[in-house]
Amino acid sequence: MKFGLSVLLLLFLGACQAQEKTQVLKKEKSDTMKYNDLTPQEERVLVNKATDRPFTGDYYNKKDEGMYICRRCNNPLYRSDDKFDSHCGWPSFDDEIEGAVKRVPDADGSRTEIICMNCGGHLGHVFLGEGFTDKETRHCVNTSSLRFVPSDEVKDLPAVIK
Repeated sequence: MKFGLSVLLLLFLGACQAQEKTQVLKKEKSDTMKYNDLTPQEERVLVNKATDRPFTGDYYNKKDEGMYICRRCNNPLYRSDDKFDSHCGWPSFDDEIEGAVKRVPDADGSRTEIICMNCGGHLGHVFLGEGFTDKETRHCVNTSSLRFVPSDEVKDLPAVIK
């Protein structure tokens, strides 16, 4: 009986040490990740999941050719070819760059949040089946989450995102 308790105690202590080591490694990894400096509004949106006021910001009406990247980490998210006018007050896209955006159900289950796959920054929400485009998809994205790169500067971005 004592032997069994000793084995259990050793297993428990070993598991605790392994968990502690994993947490230290995760902390070291997150401490080494460098993100862009954000304004207070950008931080409210990207980090604290706030929402820009509708019809504000630089991008809801923008028609220029180029690419939209994450303001926090520069991860390419959307191409201007996929942007459309949904009249909702926020930039709308019917497609994302493959592997750039993750969909996560909101806590209440009523909507689907979209986040940057690279840094986890809050982008906005995705809505399906509204009929705005043939793809039946609307990524409703906060301007504060994005940075626009004009098409003549896209060539300066890393090749993996083109």
